[in-house]
Amino acid sequence: MKIKEDFILRKVADSYVVVPVNNMSLDFNGIINLNETGAFLFELLQNGADREELISKLLDKYEVTEQKAEKDIDLFIEKVKGADILE
Repeated sequence: MKIKEDFILRKVADSYVVVPVNNMSLDFNGIINLNETGAFLFELLQNGADREELISKLLDKYEVTEQKAEKDIDLFIEKVKGADILE
């Protein structure tokens, strides 16, 4: 999985936002707000991480159970797909 190149992640104060750039700014109306964990996963997806890599990296960085990591990542992937920002 990979984030479309027309979306970038920016830190604004203590928040993270995903904004469309280039021609995508004409088609995509709005921004996506992310917390620190969401920004971490977004960056991994920008580099083409798959589900298993997302789980592994999340388990390495945060103290969560594998079941919780899988559930959270599945929800995150679902939302990213729903926003149509994956290639």
